[in-house]
Order: sequence, then structure tokens, then C-alpha cells
Amino acid sequence: MSAVDWVTLVTLSVLWGGSFFFAKIAVGELPPLTVALGRVAIAAALLIVLARATGVALPDRRGPFIVMGLLNNALPFSLIFWGQTHIASGLAAILNATTPLFTVLVAHFATADEKLNVARLAGVAAGFAGVVVMLGPDLLRDLGAAVAAQLACLGAAISYAFAGIYGRRFRGEPALRVAAGQLIASSAMLAPLVIVLDRPWQLAPPGANAWGALVALATLSTALGYLLYFRILARAGATNVLLVTFLIPVSAILLGTLLLGEALAMRHLVGMAAIAVGLAAIDGRPLKFLKSS
Repeated sequence: MSAVDWVTLVTLSVLWGGSFFFAKIAVGELPPLTVALGRVAIAAALLIVLARATGVALPDRRGPFIVMGLLNNALPFSLIFWGQTHIASGLAAILNATTPLFTVLVAHFATADEKLNVARLAGVAAGFAGVVVMLGPDLLRDLGAAVAAQLACLGAAISYAFAGIYGRRFRGEPALRVAAGQLIASSAMLAPLVIVLDRPWQLAPPGANAWGALVALATLSTALGYLLYFRILARAGATNVLLVTFLIPVSAILLGTLLLGEALAMRHLVGMAAIAVGLAAIDGRPLKFLKSS
């Protein structure tokens, strides 16, 4: 990964780190499927307008984008949002951080150029350990409760892993086209479910906080986030792009410290150090540098 890739990855972690916060607010007043549809539909509309304005052609083949929309949007968003109605956002973030673990395994069997090695496996283990340490023992006490919600978040992580591998086929295509295509497809998949199951027209109108959270979720965490996601995926591969799941808790703590005056505890520093070690091990360049020196 180049320096530009790392900067893009950190930016993406900030955008996606905020998604757990925005989603927690939104699902407090709206059903999870409705939140998922609002997220993808608003983002799809924005990207369609942007594509028209910039002259980027929208997808003319539906099959691959339906698969990508299911694996990367419709299924994981629905699972995570439902899970967040039963468990804390921090615990959901811990479970989401298992995505690279599953991605490394899937990539090993499904690709020819992202095979599992000792350094990569050790890096993933270190990174996941850092996330657990950083979020602290209080959240881990709830691991025995709401098992279905936790399994749902793990299912979302597995879905993201398969999406990262499947998304390799879109290399060479404009990120805007890929992002818009998958969001359009996932909107079409979720809309009938919301109409039949949630019947949002019968719900009490959400408040300003819920609307604001949903709009932020769609514009920042989704529309802009996926433009960056597909850029990194095309340049650095599935395993590297999903390292963002390690950085999401880091960005959340830093934002809280800078904007809300929250103090960093020692476990946060230890966790971030472990994550840095994990990222370095997976990237592989520090080891190559030591061998060559």
C-alpha cells in the first residue's frame, strides 16, 4: 500500500467509524430494515446525480452488482442495524473488526495472489487483540448476552469478507460506477422487504436527530465512504481495504478526544499500538525492510 492508500484508508475509517454512532441514533426511532433502506437509497440517489454530472456511465449489467449489493450492503447493514437494537455499538464494532480474519481465510481459498502466511495471520491476530483491549473489559462482559444479535454482527463481518473478494472483479471500473451500481441494487432488494415488513407509513414520524443521523449515515458513511472503499480495493486488494475495520475504533476514540474532551485511557494507547503492529505485519513492508537492512 502506498502513502496515498494509507491516507485514504484512515479517512474511510473516520467515515465508517461514525456509522455505528449514526445508526444507533437512527434505530432508536426507526426499524433496522427501514434504516438500511434509507441509508442505501439516499446514497444511491446522490451518486446517480454525481454520475450524471461527471459523465460517468451507470452500470449496464445487473448480475454482478446485485451480488455486490447483497453482500456489501443489504445483508450486512440489516444484520448490524438489527444487532444494534440489542447490543452496544462498541460491541458491534468489536464483532465487525473480525472482518479481516474472515477475509484472510476467504482470500486464501478464493484468490491466487492473497494467500495466507504466518506474518499476515499474526498481524490479523494482533490487530483484533488491539481492538478488544482498546474497547475495554466492560463491553466484553456482555458477550454471553443477546447471542443472536452478536451472531448477526458476525454474519455481517463474513458477508463483508466475501464482498471484498467478490469486488476484485470491478478493478478497472470507475469507483463511482461500482458504488452507485451496488447501492441501486441493494435499494431494489430492500424496498419490497420494508414495504411488507416495516410499513414505514404507519410509523410515528422520526425526530430531527433520527433524520439527521440517517442523512449523515447515507451521505458521509455510505456515498462518500464507498467511493473511497472501491478506490482502495482496486489499488491495494481485498485484505488491505478491510484493515479499515481495525481503525474504526481508533478513529472513534480520537474524534471523542478532540471534539468531546474525552480522555484517552492507557488501554486505548495499548490497543492502538497493537493495531499498528498488526497493520505493519499484514502490510509486510517493515519485515522486508528489516530483511534487506
